[in-house]
Amino acid sequence: MIEVKNIKKTFGDKTVIEDVSAVMKAGQCNLIIGASGSGKTVLMKCMVGLFEPDGGHVLYSGQDFTAMSNEEKTEIRKEIGMLFQGSALFDSLTVEQNIMFPLSMFTTWSHKKKLDRVNEVLARVNLVDTNKKYPAELSGGMKKRVGIARAIVLNPKYLFCDEPNSGLDPQTSLVIDRLIKEITLEYNITTVVNTHDMNSVMEIGNYILYMYKGNKEWEGNKKEIIFSKNQRLNDFIFASEFLQDAKDMRMLEEAGKISDDRNMDEMLDKDAPSLVPPDEE
Repeated sequence: MIEVKNIKKTFGDKTVIEDVSAVMKAGQCNLIIGASGSGKTVLMKCMVGLFEPDGGHVLYSGQDFTAMSNEEKTEIRKEIGMLFQGSALFDSLTVEQNIMFPLSMFTTWSHKKKLDRVNEVLARVNLVDTNKKYPAELSGGMKKRVGIARAIVLNPKYLFCDEPNSGLDPQTSLVIDRLIKEITLEYNITTVVNTHDMNSVMEIGNYILYMYKGNKEWEGNKKEIIFSKNQRLNDFIFASEFLQDAKDMRMLEEAGKISDDRNMDEMLDKDAPSLVPPDEE
């Protein structure tokens, strides 16, 4: 679990994040969304320690990351996996070498043990037998999956994904979303996703933090977002007429499910046999 408590960040006389708090739990996909300039990227960078917040605290499983020494922060960073927006693969290294890079940096494992782990994570992202390929030989979706494999090779407790679907077609984006969700559940990772992709919001948004001009404007999950009455959120998520119609249809669908569940409960209550003996009724 990651807790963000009253984070504030300024650059010069400009406040970019103002008193933002959130709780991001393990085993779920925690999304940070918002328009460009809303502060979501700065918030993520504060969470991983790339920026030092001017106020507030970031806690990893109860440990105050912002109050740690550099040596202590390094230990926490060993438990963090990062999927960068452009995958950030080394062009001159093979897939195998790219994924092995964190193992060589943070472990003293033998080459065989590192190679076994590389093959294990490659199989997990469905890229068996791509070890010797170079990034230039891969499609955009394959690069993202290599990036995910590298991010999880150290078996992290925390996974940060910066715009994981950037530059991908809708079908490939869906594949990446589902892979991130599966890995999050499988390894009980606290996953934090910074995204503009509204398909991701509706597909994997267990927890959603909506940022607006440096403030936490709204928080909830992918079901609650459908019924939200926050106008700024609705204008951002359902900007087009098509998406507004989709929202209306989903609201009707969800309302219908609730109505059906209530009707079923009423029928069960009505038809259920009495548990009171006849002579006591």
